[in-house]
Amino acid sequence: MDSLAGLGFLLVVLVQTSAVTGQICSAENQVNIAENNAVNAVVTTITTAGPGVTLSFREPGGNPENAFKLEGNGLLAAVELDYEVKTSYAVGIRCIDTETGEQLSIGIAVIVLNLNDNPPVFSQNLYEVSVEEMSRIGTTVGQFPATDLDKPTIYYTLTSESSEFILKSATVPEVLVNADLDYDKVKNVQLVLEAQDTLPGSTDSPSFTATTTISITVTDVDNRPPWFQPCTSYPVGGVLVCTGSGYTGRVVLNELKEGVLPLTPGPVYAIDGDHGIKEAITYSFLSGNEDGLFIINPDTGNITMTRPTDVLWGINLTVMAAQRINSHQYATTSVTIKVDVKSLHPPQFQKPAYEALVTGVGTMAMDPTNKEPLMILATDEDYAAAGGINPHISYSVVGSNDFSIINGYLFMTTDLEEATHNLEILATDVTNDETGSATLVVDVNSGLTTTSIPPSTTDFTTTPPVESTTTGSSSTTSITSESTISTAASTMATDTAVPSSSPSLTTEGSTFTTSAHFTVLVPGGAYAVQDMAALGASLGVLLFVCLVVIGVLAHRMSRGKAYWKKIYEASMFRSSVGKGPGGPKEGIQYTNEAFERDEDKGSLDSGGSQVDVKTAPAWDIPPRSSEVLNARQLPDDASDTSSNTADKEVKPILTKERRTEEGYKSVWFKEDIDPNAKEEVVIIPDSREEDSEEDEEPSSSGREDQDHNLKRSKVGFSETDLDSGLGVKIDDPAEDSDYDRGLNIDL
Repeated sequence: MDSLAGLGFLLVVLVQTSAVTGQICSAENQVNIAENNAVNAVVTTITTAGPGVTLSFREPGGNPENAFKLEGNGLLAAVELDYEVKTSYAVGIRCIDTETGEQLSIGIAVIVLNLNDNPPVFSQNLYEVSVEEMSRIGTTVGQFPATDLDKPTIYYTLTSESSEFILKSATVPEVLVNADLDYDKVKNVQLVLEAQDTLPGSTDSPSFTATTTISITVTDVDNRPPWFQPCTSYPVGGVLVCTGSGYTGRVVLNELKEGVLPLTPGPVYAIDGDHGIKEAITYSFLSGNEDGLFIINPDTGNITMTRPTDVLWGINLTVMAAQRINSHQYATTSVTIKVDVKSLHPPQFQKPAYEALVTGVGTMAMDPTNKEPLMILATDEDYAAAGGINPHISYSVVGSNDFSIINGYLFMTTDLEEATHNLEILATDVTNDETGSATLVVDVNSGLTTTSIPPSTTDFTTTPPVESTTTGSSSTTSITSESTISTAASTMATDTAVPSSSPSLTTEGSTFTTSAHFTVLVPGGAYAVQDMAALGASLGVLLFVCLVVIGVLAHRMSRGKAYWKKIYEASMFRSSVGKGPGGPKEGIQYTNEAFERDEDKGSLDSGGSQVDVKTAPAWDIPPRSSEVLNARQLPDDASDTSSNTADKEVKPILTKERRTEEGYKSVWFKEDIDPNAKEEVVIIPDSREEDSEEDEEPSSSGREDQDHNLKRSKVGFSETDLDSGLGVKIDDPAEDSDYDRGLNIDL
C-alpha cells in the first residue's frame, strides 16, 4: 500500500511539472532497476540546461529511505534494492539555476524489478497424517502447499514407495487415496513432496526447489471377526481370513480334572482380527455342553470341568468368541475332548538295557548279539488286549541330539567319532505323561557296514510274508500282507516290520526290500465292529435284567407297605402307653399321662403340675374327637349356663381317681391288668346308690340321656393320638371301621 501511495504521489508531481520540463532539467518519468543491484549502480541520468544548474533531493521525501544518491547528473542506488521488501520508489529532485535562481522540481518513479532469487519453502519438514483403511479412492488425505516470496507458479512432484496415493494435479499439492487400503498390508507410507518454482524440465534459470516428507498412517477399521490362535491367514477374494484346526484335550473316565483343562495346541485363545483395534473378546459355549459338564471363562477362554464324565465317546464342543462391544463380529472353533480309561500301568521297555552298534550317520543301529536291526519297544499293560502296544507312546533319547528313535529303530543323526556312548531312553505315554526308562549303550564303529535310511524317502516297505509275535503275550499273529514302516513319526505304526536277519539295501527308487523273514509286532489299538456289537448286546441284557428286578422289588414294597404301617403304629402305641410315674413295672402298665397335668388340685398322682390351657400352644394339646359332644348329648339348659362358664372351675371328666362329687362319671386305667388279657381298657361302672337313684329318676333337662350315652360310649385309642400321649377317645361303637377293629386286634 505504501508503494502504491508513493507511486501515485510521483505521478501527480510529474503531471504538475510536465509543462516546464526541459527548461532547466529533465529526466524519465519512470525507470526500472532489477532487485539485488550493486551499490552505486546508475538508476537514471538527469539532463540539465547548463553547468550552472545544481541537483538535490526535494525535501521532504525526495529520497525515500535514503535508497538513492546524486552524483553529478546521475541518480545512483545507494543500497541493494530488494523486490520482496519494496517494489517501487518515488524520488523527488529539485533543479536550481545558480545564475538566474530559477528552480524546478521533477519526480522519477523507480520500479524495482523482481528476480527469481528465493526458493519455495514448506512450513514443515515432516507432515504426519492418518487415513482409515477401506477409504474410498479419491479421498483427500491432506494439502501441503509451499510458499515462495517471488510468488511464481509452483510445480509439485510426489515421490512414493507405493502407488496408494497421488497428487490432485501438478500445481495443487493435495494428496488423494489412489488404491484400496488394507491395514494388514500397509500400515505406514512415506511420501516425498517436491516443490519447484520453474516448470519441471525447462531451462529457465535460476530455478529453486524444496522438499518435505509426508508420513501417512493407515488406521485399522473394525471389519474382521476374532481369530482363534494359532491360525493360518490367507487372502480370499481380497479379504484376509485366518483359520485354525481347533483344539483337542483328554480327560479320564469317571475322574474330575482339577483346574484348567489342558488343550492342544494350546488354551482357547482368540484375538481381534483388526490388530489395530484389539477389542476385548468374550467366550461362550455355542453347542455341545448342554449337560453342563464344562464351564468356560468368558474373559480368558479357560475351560474347566464341573463333574467327572461318564461317557466313553468323545465330546465335541463349539466355542464362540465375540467382540465385547461389537458382538456382531464373532468366530467359532471346535474343542474335541477325548475320554480315556485311567492308566494303571506306565510304559515298560521289553528289556532294561539295550546294546547297539552304529557305523555312520543315517544308518540303522544293529543288535551286536544277533547282527539284526535293533528294535526298541516299550509295552503298556493297559493295552493288554492289543498285545501291550500303546499307540500313544513316543520315544526319546535323554540329553542327546546325536541319536533318534524312529518307529522303534535307532539312528545316529550326528557324525561322531568312534566311541561308546552310555545313554538313557524314555518311552512316554503322551496321553498321561507316564514314562518308562531303559539304558542304552551305543558303540560307534565306522569300520562296519549296516543298513541306512534310504536317501530319497522315509518309508520302508517289506514284501515277503512275515510272522508276528507279541512280546509278553501268549498270542501270535500271522501276517502275509505288506507292512510299512513310517519314519515320519516318532510312535509305532500299527503294522511295524521287524527284520529278523540282516536285510540287503537297494537304493533305487524310494523304497528298499529285504529277502529275510521278519518278526512283526502288531498292535491292536481298537476293537472290531463285531466286538463292539457283542459288548452292546451284553450291556442291553444286563440293563433289562436290572429293570425286571427293580420292578419286582417295587411291587413287593407296595404290598408290604400296609404291614409296615401297622407295625409302626403298634410300636408307637406301646412306647406311649408303657410309661408310668413309678417307672416300668412287671407286665404292662397303662397310664394316662395327658391327665397327670390336670388342673384339678384334688386329683391323686398329679404330681402338682399345672398346665394353662389358655397359654398352651396349639400343637401341645392336639384335638380329640371325644372333646366334641353332639348337640343331642348336651343338656337342654346348656345355653343358659354359657354365661356362667367363666365363673365355674374347669374339671376333667377323665381322672385316675373315682370322683365323689355329684354329676361326674369316672374313667381310669387299671395298672395291674393281666398282660395276656385281650381287653386293655376297662370301664368301671358307677355303682353308688345315689347314682342309681339318679338314674331311676326322670329328668326333664335331658341329663338322663346324657348319662346313658356316656355309659354306652366306647373307650378306644385314636390313631392320631398315639404319639401325643393322650391316647383315649370316646366314640360311638357303631362308627368303628373294619380297619380300627383289625388294628385293635393286632395290638
